Amino acid sequence: MKKKSVWSIRALMIVLIALCVGLSAMLWFADRTLFWIAAPFVLFAVLPSAVLISTFKKQLRQLLHRLSLEFGTPKSNALYHFPLPVVVCDFDGKMLWYNDLFQRMVVDNEEMIGFNFEQLSGHHLDDFLEENGVQLTYRDKGYCVYGSQSEEDEGGLYTLYFCENTELVRTAEEYQLSRPSVLLVMIDNYEEVFEGKKESAKSSILGSIDEAIEEFMGKTTGFFKRLNHDRFVIVIEQRHLQQIIASRFYILDKVRELLKEDRTPVTLSIGVGSGGKTLAESEAYARQALDMALGRGGDQAAVKTPNGFDFYGGVSKGVEKRTKVKTRIIATALKEFIDQSENVIVMGHRFGDLDCMGSAIGLARAIRKLGKNCFIAVDYKKNLATALIDRVIEAGHDDLFIHPVDALDIITPRTLLIITDTHNPDLLESPGIYEKCSNVVVIDHHRKMVNYIDRAVIFYHEPYSSSASEMVSELVQYLGDFKLGSLEAEALLAGIMLDTKNFVIKAGVRTFEAAAYLKGLGADTVSVRKLFSNSIDSYQRKTRIVSGAETYRNCAIAMGDFQCEDIRIVAPQAADELLGISNVDASFVLYRTGTTANITARSLGAINAQVVMEMLGGGGHQTMAATQLENTNLEKARQMLLEAIDKYLTQS
Repeated sequence: MKKKSVWSIRALMIVLIALCVGLSAMLWFADRTLFWIAAPFVLFAVLPSAVLISTFKKQLRQLLHRLSLEFGTPKSNALYHFPLPVVVCDFDGKMLWYNDLFQRMVVDNEEMIGFNFEQLSGHHLDDFLEENGVQLTYRDKGYCVYGSQSEEDEGGLYTLYFCENTELVRTAEEYQLSRPSVLLVMIDNYEEVFEGKKESAKSSILGSIDEAIEEFMGKTTGFFKRLNHDRFVIVIEQRHLQQIIASRFYILDKVRELLKEDRTPVTLSIGVGSGGKTLAESEAYARQALDMALGRGGDQAAVKTPNGFDFYGGVSKGVEKRTKVKTRIIATALKEFIDQSENVIVMGHRFGDLDCMGSAIGLARAIRKLGKNCFIAVDYKKNLATALIDRVIEAGHDDLFIHPVDALDIITPRTLLIITDTHNPDLLESPGIYEKCSNVVVIDHHRKMVNYIDRAVIFYHEPYSSSASEMVSELVQYLGDFKLGSLEAEALLAGIMLDTKNFVIKAGVRTFEAAAYLKGLGADTVSVRKLFSNSIDSYQRKTRIVSGAETYRNCAIAMGDFQCEDIRIVAPQAADELLGISNVDASFVLYRTGTTANITARSLGAINAQVVMEMLGGGGHQTMAATQLENTNLEKARQMLLEAIDKYLTQS
């Protein structure tokens, strides 16, 4: 049948040529003018056809010769009766021959001679020469296809063998879908939610939470168990976890609505562990994910993945923890490390601001009052709080500061490094100091990032705090029987005022308690306010940025498309100013430093600035975040920002 189809094409071409010649002969006798008009067209059709037929005959003879060499009678019979489907292709992928099993089992008796197998399979023929073959799915059947090639250097034939494994593939898929995943669920603010409530009200709220989780679990084949008053464990199959992820953990929204009108709404944090070799390993992943969710402020789900974590939720403000038990415990442990150390280095992030430097100055002065040598590693030329540093130097404490390069020389095996206002190793003032110190303490309030310092002996992380200065103000009260002076108190108060926008944003009860403590130490608010003063040039630059702002989906966006030395100070101030515009929930200011596009984000809380910036590779806090886009111009950065805002609002 295959041979007939080949020769029928050849016969058809010969008949068509004969018809053309015959019609031309008739025109010669009927109308020679028409003959001369038609002659070129006939020649144009006949001559190439004759060449094609000749070439086709030559190629066919070569093909038959190759096939006879490759598949002599014994080999041909062996392949034809081979117990697996077999197909033979040429170097270009055309199917030249296949056995009966291939035609019946693989292609359902269709004629496939001449079809290109590479286009059909989506793989190059050389892929099938690998030892493990290639997994293919064709017409709802699975095959593992192995290949071999003839010994010719070029143009050799490929022989492909098909091993059907449809059931094996389905079994493997079912195995993966049925793998257990562990979810650890925690009520974020248990003590705050139930504070002052009657037992009947507590039972009602807990019952509502249980009902919400039961309904959430009702669509799965898993189970959940209450571990204690505020924790649950859930075990479900991978197939149902995929559905939950697709729904973006709607249980978070449902629980958040339970006490929506209450002063302190109830929220959940969920840590998800899957893909572990054992159930215990998945549970360990879930614990890591839960810690990450809590470290980012709660009210969200964190899913442990091979590349880090995926996050869902996080739309509400974190609820402040009223108790200071953790602070006292951390202070006790920190004092022990200070006593055991030879010297102490305090360090913040690059381009330190008033919160970074205020917390560092307050902590360093407290440690010196404990009798330990303590220095602040800072690059004065790359700092945004030089006014505060100058004030400390003028007070006679110039020996408190040390350049990061010089700090490397005083590090010993017993040096204690305290990092304030950041937990990201990529943002440190000096990565070299961090790498050289074996004992590291972290004090930070920013929401936890995937890339965090993971070798700290103390990791004091409070995303509910307004600032690092607030955290240090509480710590120093438990470090020893001493009092800080007005200079240190003003430094700490300046840090608090910066991050709370003068006690407007993220200022909780403990924030005001810390401010009252600092005021009691002699902090002068007028003196602190002077640290925020700008020159007339800086004020004009800020006004220039604000005046060029545009609004997009309740966000104010401005670009500082000019270079100046204090752009890192002016841009955040402009972002703060933009929040004062009506119907603006968040502000974004873009500016350049060299070939890098920087984005400073501010929010009143309705939009999570951190999540938006994380989409662009940055991070920060719910109300204050930033990112840097290397080798990116401002217009491209603006377009990326708009896409991130759209994505965030769509997901929210």
